[in-house]
Amino acid sequence: METLKETKTEQRQAVGLKMSGAEAIIHCLLAEGVDILYGYPGGAIMPVYDELYKFQDRLTHILTRHEQGATHAAQGYARVSGRVGVAMATSGPGATNLVTGLADAQIDSTPLVCITGQVPRHLLGSDAFQETDIIGISTPVTKWNYQITHANEIPEIMAKAFYIAKSGRPGPVLVDITKNAQFEEFEFSYKHCTGVRSYKASPKPEAGAIAAAAALINKAKKPFIVWGQGVILGKAEEELKALVEKAGIPAAWTIMGASALPTSHPLNVGMVGMHGNYGPNILTNECDVLIAIGMRFDDRVTGRLEDYAKQAKVIHFEIDPAEINKNVHADVAVLGNSKDTLGALLPMIKENKHEGWHNVFKEKYQIEYDTVIEKDIKPTKEGLTMGEVIEEINMATKNKAVIVTDVGQHQMIACRYARFEDSKSNITSGGLGTMGFALPAAIGAKMGAMDREVVAIIGDGGYQMTIQELGVIFQHQVPVKIVVLNNDHLGMVRQWQELFFDRRYASTVMVNPDFVKIAEGYHITSKRVSERKDLKAAVTEMISSDKPYFLEVKVEKEDNVFPMIPSGAAVSEIRLQ
Repeated sequence: METLKETKTEQRQAVGLKMSGAEAIIHCLLAEGVDILYGYPGGAIMPVYDELYKFQDRLTHILTRHEQGATHAAQGYARVSGRVGVAMATSGPGATNLVTGLADAQIDSTPLVCITGQVPRHLLGSDAFQETDIIGISTPVTKWNYQITHANEIPEIMAKAFYIAKSGRPGPVLVDITKNAQFEEFEFSYKHCTGVRSYKASPKPEAGAIAAAAALINKAKKPFIVWGQGVILGKAEEELKALVEKAGIPAAWTIMGASALPTSHPLNVGMVGMHGNYGPNILTNECDVLIAIGMRFDDRVTGRLEDYAKQAKVIHFEIDPAEINKNVHADVAVLGNSKDTLGALLPMIKENKHEGWHNVFKEKYQIEYDTVIEKDIKPTKEGLTMGEVIEEINMATKNKAVIVTDVGQHQMIACRYARFEDSKSNITSGGLGTMGFALPAAIGAKMGAMDREVVAIIGDGGYQMTIQELGVIFQHQVPVKIVVLNNDHLGMVRQWQELFFDRRYASTVMVNPDFVKIAEGYHITSKRVSERKDLKAAVTEMISSDKPYFLEVKVEKEDNVFPMIPSGAAVSEIRLQ
């Protein structure tokens, strides 16, 4: 609280003073309560970095080893803290290196403000050194972007950037600032943005739609809830729990929605989607009312659309009107923030149990447990499985850790078997599926929640895409725990090659370096495990450490992730083996 108070005092002193555009950027960040940002300096953004140097006691800058790492770190920070993540880069390649993170944040609704430097105004369009049209490039992958060419634009545009990034359905915003605007002086004044003309951040819930939704739910014999990240972004975890318990409705989650309802809750029936649980997928096509809350009916969730929940009445609770009827027709669409809409719905819902319906989910779970789960988490074969590693981490962290995953088989296994008791505990690249996400995102997540254990679960392929960010962990002694599940393959692609391409393993075998030696080169405590007898002790040692820790686990090379909905199949065609 003291830091925030000092920031506001500093801001009051700054109002009305004549200052450069570069200094104004810093005061805008302070006014928005920013305390940490990630970036990489260069010529076109150097004036801002020079001013940042003067404010080191108020703003912590983390020098990542690549601009993509800066965006992913800002994403991890935003996802676990609920605040806007901030990243900064120079022009040209510095700016273009942000694009993957912007695209990831856009599709996963993560609030980011990215600031890029740009060549001086008079050189725009001249193909000057390190000039690129980042506004044109980033337009498809940002919620909003803007190029500042005069210093006096800075306060209004920065205020608008933060408002747009965090309001309604969150997303990334990019502000590009020409170098002349960073040098120019003007009289500074800052006003927080509370609205933008023609931009309706959160639609007002309609009473008629809520009443219609309640009527369908109350009449349903086999209701089924599927919730997504909109519950977490809307801070509606308690409302979701109250609805589930009052109506006695089985509820499943998308990958991005994981942890909104504790894994241990008796009405939490698991994950939907391509590698989700057997019951929730099969029974999607047997429910009579499907209640979708804060999710967008992604293709990995729906499978073949023409066969998705055709027997059910669909109720869609959603903040973004563009998602309504985009993929799945909604019989009732309830627009608005999930906390508001579920809060208005709850008094209209009748108490119910649906015990017979819930027992069907239990029966399906038992089938999956006997066929798949037991082999994953309690294997009898000699080689280590990814599932048993996740189980050890669950036990060592008492289900309280923030789990950050990359993309691939390890991601699906971690999402299936990690157990969560607290919200904002599952940080992953859901929509874009960005390999290289986990290591920098875990750094940001830890900095956004220093009181929580943060464990990055990464495959040997994705790990090497951003392995240089070990330098950030070393420099700042960020106490993240890194677990690389090493099967010497690009595992998910290899699985598809095995199942659908007659075992033609084209370019999926990895010849890996010595990961332990690399981590030791960054002075990070490291260990390698290849036998079951050593796993528990190694995980316990890692979690017990108050410093950064790297653990490589050599797992089965040809382990597949099941259940699986083959590409182009219906959810009811899910395969157990």
